[in-house]
Amino acid sequence: MTLTLYQHPFSSYCQKAITALYEKGLPFEAKLLDRSEPVASEFAALSPMGKMPILVHEGRTVFEATAIIEYLEARFPETTRLIPADPLAAAEVRMWERFFDNYIAYPQWRIFAPRLGMEADDGGEKWRAMADKAYGVLEARMADREWVAADMFSMADCAAAPHLLYIDWCYPITDEYPNLRAYRTRLTQRPSYARALDEARPYRVGVPMDIPEGRD
Repeated sequence: MTLTLYQHPFSSYCQKAITALYEKGLPFEAKLLDRSEPVASEFAALSPMGKMPILVHEGRTVFEATAIIEYLEARFPETTRLIPADPLAAAEVRMWERFFDNYIAYPQWRIFAPRLGMEADDGGEKWRAMADKAYGVLEARMADREWVAADMFSMADCAAAPHLLYIDWCYPITDEYPNLRAYRTRLTQRPSYARALDEARPYRVGVPMDIPEGRD
């Protein structure tokens, strides 16, 4: 039975799941969530919280990008691994995957929110401070590494790619963080993520920000 992914290419969490699917070489049917019927109604019936992405496969519905990648690892063990078999290495991957969701994606959204007419707590200052702290952690982490965990491209890098792309657009990763900038470049050049990124380009129209030159 076909893997079906309800998604929007511009969503960072959808890109996270899509990158995993491409990394594993798994074909899937992409259903675009653009409020058109009947896809919108299908999605509403499947998603308990109205959040994307949603994966449907062989009668199972899987929500949350992290859970989708975990499902793909369990269901298709013969494909490229994104979570190591060794439990200690797997714990490292999961730890860094959560780091990007919690300490990069979250402040990125709070920094960006005022551009959508939403208020930012403390004028956004505490979220920029959180981002600065996360940048410092990653700068040290990537000093002598290609990928962020377990000496392999992993689920953590699937999370890092879109989250670092978007936070760099609204709160730039400056030259103060050369290791992090180099890591971000490697992620955008990874074929699986580069493909997801290309698919998202047409949806940049109307985004209320100027994408910095040279930041893809």
